[in-house]
Amino acid sequence: MAMALCLLSACGKEKEARAQLAVAQGYYESQQFTAAKNAIDTLRLNFPREVDVLREALTLMRLVERGESVRNIEYCDSLTPIRLEEAEKLKRGFVFEKDAEYEDIGNYVWQKKTVENNVERSYIRCGVDEKGEIYLASVYFGSRPINHTGLKMSAADGAFAETATIPYDGGMNYRFTDLGNTTEVVTYKGANCINAVNFVYSSDAKTRIKAEYTGGKPFSLYLSESDKDAIRATHDLAAVLSDIEMMRIEKEKSEKKILYIDSKLAGKQE
Repeated sequence: MAMALCLLSACGKEKEARAQLAVAQGYYESQQFTAAKNAIDTLRLNFPREVDVLREALTLMRLVERGESVRNIEYCDSLTPIRLEEAEKLKRGFVFEKDAEYEDIGNYVWQKKTVENNVERSYIRCGVDEKGEIYLASVYFGSRPINHTGLKMSAADGAFAETATIPYDGGMNYRFTDLGNTTEVVTYKGANCINAVNFVYSSDAKTRIKAEYTGGKPFSLYLSESDKDAIRATHDLAAVLSDIEMMRIEKEKSEKKILYIDSKLAGKQE
């Protein structure tokens, strides 16, 4: 009698597990992939001993993940051409710079902010690389070095934003002297400058913004309308280029995941 009860109980558990599996299957077939995964996780938690059902649930989970990957690829394929078209429009006014010998990734620089157009002067340069990483550079030119390591943007009302501090390293922070004059260039990339970029981007057009070179001897300048236009245009282009890069990466990951899942499913069938 006890054995019969155990068998009935076991059968009951399997029946409940299969009912839960059917729920997950329904979600999968209607492409509610998140709900399907949650249902499978619940099944695994509640019926850890139903090996046969769990084996089927594993296969279903792989199909769910494959479905997600297919949907991700379709999304990227539909949106990427739109973003590419937007990028081409935003690139107007920018110059593309790339040293093929030393650089794998080129940069888009606002035409008025190229090095050639700003010889022997202090100014704020901005640009964005092909993958959407924005940067600011504080360029100093003067008769004496100031040895600066950072940049602070501020308005008359006291609001401000700062870049990260970039210690002298001969690369992102470099200096040289020529004919008695010193040039210093400190470059702040991505997260190191985004607060300062957003400060300028979100400021009112009439706001006068002061750029202070920090970490060394005092030096400052005020951003011109051209400076602010350059930063805003670069911000917009960076947003679109970073979207394109993220979609490229997501599509590549999804394609690799499909290949992996297909190999597992094929192995199961053999």
